[in-house]
Amino acid sequence: MARAVFTAAAILLAVALAGAQNPPPQFRSSVQTVPIYATVADATGRLVPDLNQEDFEILDNGKPAPITVFNKEVQPISVVIAIDTSLSMALVLDAFVKDAAEAFILRMLPADRGQVANFDDKMQDSGPFSSDRDRLVRYIRTEMQFGNGTRLWDAVYQATARLKDETSRKVVLVLSDGDDTASKQVDGDATLARAQDEHVMVYVIGMHNRYRAGPEGPWMMSSPDPFLRKLTAQTGGGFFEISKATELNSTFTRVADELHRQYLIGISPSVLDGRLHKLDVRVKRPGMTARARKSYVASKTPARP
Repeated sequence: MARAVFTAAAILLAVALAGAQNPPPQFRSSVQTVPIYATVADATGRLVPDLNQEDFEILDNGKPAPITVFNKEVQPISVVIAIDTSLSMALVLDAFVKDAAEAFILRMLPADRGQVANFDDKMQDSGPFSSDRDRLVRYIRTEMQFGNGTRLWDAVYQATARLKDETSRKVVLVLSDGDDTASKQVDGDATLARAQDEHVMVYVIGMHNRYRAGPEGPWMMSSPDPFLRKLTAQTGGGFFEISKATELNSTFTRVADELHRQYLIGISPSVLDGRLHKLDVRVKRPGMTARARKSYVASKTPARP
């Protein structure tokens, strides 16, 4: 598949307020632009949303790259909330997971669009992307049931593919407590490549979970697939590892807050060599660090208009 670099005309800049929806401003240019969404935190882990363009430095393959786009206003997201409903999640699904996912949805802004997807040995979703929070919550409450197996990579890959035609910032938020056991189509590497192709940020809430293997079976422990951490690091998302189901609600809330406190930074590649370029996003102010995507492909193929 072609790893197209976004055109500047394809990047949507928007101001989305909690109580109202304003028409999104746009910028237009014929110059190809790589979109970088950056999360900045201080030494205590507190989010820092009020920096300016001059506070950032971007390195492209180790060389300073001029910033051609900068926006720190709240911007809309298109998000797939992908929830592991395999057997190991059965004890926490109704008691904790549904409440936490609902809390995230209720924090979506009017301009945000969402879809809920759940996966075990099968994959289901809530239908087309929607800003109707009631409909998304209703799916979580009435449609999600657990099953056997974990089609983790198939589910995340498909979630990424569904975002292809969305014009807002693209996000996949995954909740899972185990390794992939049942994928039939792709693996972690293919999923990462697809996320890079589509400029998708992947967030993961990884659970260490205690479950019972059958009604009379022994108690066992599950842990999130280690590759999920690499997936989030490479795409500029976040990896949140928890050991208690009671932490789910606050973690989902943290992700929602972070997604609405990010910077949009754009650079225009000096060469389109069709190769993977390493990105390094730095904050010049002492004690502050940025988390953002670590690479992009400087594709020779023209980006989609």
